[in-house]
Amino acid sequence: MALTRRAALIGAGAVAGVAAARLIGPQVPSQSGVAVIAPQSGATLLNDASQMSQTPIFKHIVVKEAPGDVLVAALRAELKAAAAEGRPVNIGAARHSMGGQAIPRDGHAITFDFPFTSFETGADSYTVQAGTRWHHVIGALDPLGLSPKVMQSNSDFGVSATFSVNAHGWPCPFGPMGSTVRSVGMVLADGTFLRASRTENADLFAAAMGGFGLISLITDLEVEAERNMLLEPAFQKTPAADFAAAFTGSMDGSFPMAYGRLNIDRDGFFDDAMLVTYREVSGEIPAVAGSGFLSKASRHIFRAQLGNEWVKRRRWGIETGIGASLQGAASRSSLMNEPVITLDDRDPTRTDILHEYFVAPERFVDFIAAAKVIIPGSYQELLNITLRWVAQDPTALLSYAPQGPRIASVLLFSQEMTARAEADMARMTREMIDAVLAIGGSYYLPYRPHATVDQFRRCYARAGDFIALKRQVDPGLRLRNALWDDYMAEA
Repeated sequence: MALTRRAALIGAGAVAGVAAARLIGPQVPSQSGVAVIAPQSGATLLNDASQMSQTPIFKHIVVKEAPGDVLVAALRAELKAAAAEGRPVNIGAARHSMGGQAIPRDGHAITFDFPFTSFETGADSYTVQAGTRWHHVIGALDPLGLSPKVMQSNSDFGVSATFSVNAHGWPCPFGPMGSTVRSVGMVLADGTFLRASRTENADLFAAAMGGFGLISLITDLEVEAERNMLLEPAFQKTPAADFAAAFTGSMDGSFPMAYGRLNIDRDGFFDDAMLVTYREVSGEIPAVAGSGFLSKASRHIFRAQLGNEWVKRRRWGIETGIGASLQGAASRSSLMNEPVITLDDRDPTRTDILHEYFVAPERFVDFIAAAKVIIPGSYQELLNITLRWVAQDPTALLSYAPQGPRIASVLLFSQEMTARAEADMARMTREMIDAVLAIGGSYYLPYRPHATVDQFRRCYARAGDFIALKRQVDPGLRLRNALWDDYMAEA
């Protein structure tokens, strides 16, 4: 575990609070930098980004330890205490899942919150404590002329959480972030510490990648870095039916980053697309920056779309017109250093809900056709759709792209926090999943648990292998969360 001959690059100060998690109960100090949140009225309640997953837990601890023996000992102690009372354990970071995927009901919830990044001079990878947020990684690598190879599109999530949900980003032409992870340190349910990679304990590595913390408690990761560079965007407006061909054509190595958008106003719903590609240009690379003026100013337009088709049309016109012309060159690191709070919803009566679907490029037109029927037939408010490229992922047992590259469609809805809206969202989600499965696509697991068990099994063909391995290394089912309870416990 010792990180010898490495210059530790530790961010100044710890991340304040637990993003997107609502906790009830006072914190009381304990040993080894672990803060226990004592239960009130018999229960501590933990929520996630949906604010619709409030769940009673036995206790919540926040771990602030660098990778090493002390961290491993703290996790072993927590596992032992939970086992003594038959309680589940699960780890989270920013807790931005939306269906309780990181919440152990009546169990021990652990939040990792320690900004540790280390880098050996001349290496092309870095080591992080599992809970290190991406903005700490970016800040540590940027002075060295490096940036994360792949990360989520927002910088306030934990590195191990990204690996554990098998998240992807918009750098090209890579697979999910897990494809850039070389090895992980993990503590199994029985307290055993080991390292896993594609060549060492490869079965555990494949299960932990996208395994939502059900296989082990990850302590640290070795992750590949990429050269930082100055990138300039180009904008191409195209009919949506032609987008997949244009997107595929941009994956020839010329563009280090790319993404797409679709028009969402109901009169032109999903008729028009925009492809944004970034090409490397010469020039001095500035120090990494956070959200720019345009990102912050766009929040007002973004939120004004709610129930207003005119604003949706105007936003599309701005994005494909003057907004595109105002975009200048930026560093690779700065482009990825965007917090999720930039477009945060501040309405207590509504919540933002994400969907994500993955289809082969040649079936993208079929996806559009299905979405044009199903989504407007609901009363959900679609505020945005972003399109990303994901290369084939043959590693993860719960892979959403096991057979080839996929276009990922990330849809952001604003939903009323009512029973009626939740029922309508569940119905629409199941219709979308059926339509996507019918064209050989898949859906993503970190969001609301509206898929049926049958849809889960049809989508994730190797789920049986995952469950069998899980029961082998964790026969007491110590590591559990809502994803296990909803979809795998009865298998």
